[in-house]
Amino acid sequence: MTADAPTPVRLGPSDAGEVLTLQRAAYVTEARAHDDLSLPPLTEELPAVREELGRASVTAWGVRDDRGRLVAAVRVEVCDDVARVNRLVVAPDRQGAGLGSGLLAFAEGRLGDAVTTVALFTGEHSAGNLRLYRRAGYVETHRTGAGTYELVHLTKARTSFSA
Repeated sequence: MTADAPTPVRLGPSDAGEVLTLQRAAYVTEARAHDDLSLPPLTEELPAVREELGRASVTAWGVRDDRGRLVAAVRVEVCDDVARVNRLVVAPDRQGAGLGSGLLAFAEGRLGDAVTTVALFTGEHSAGNLRLYRRAGYVETHRTGAGTYELVHLTKARTSFSA
């Protein structure tokens, strides 16, 4: 995170309602870009978010503004030597200010020593996300179909980020 950005805080099950609200607001743009209002982040329900935030394998980080509002969040699930970045979201009115890239770098810097690869995906029409991930050192590995569009899968090797 930059010097003027708030330090991310750990999120847990008690933050699930705020996380879900932020997630839904942030994914409206993605739904429009992909002409798909049934994206999982838009249809996910509160109990599922609460359960995920309570899993031992999942670490969630968030950024709150000076009023305490959650303006960015990310979930990272570690399985063996792979960390999967899920639901990196930034409030629509705060996008483009570096919160997403800063939060991603922050989360990467807190991965355990066993992690050798970070993996994530985004929709093919998510130009801003693809730019962010490529700037951060992620490389496309493959694509999978998701109805009328493709999901772009990307990875980053441990040597590409500081632990």
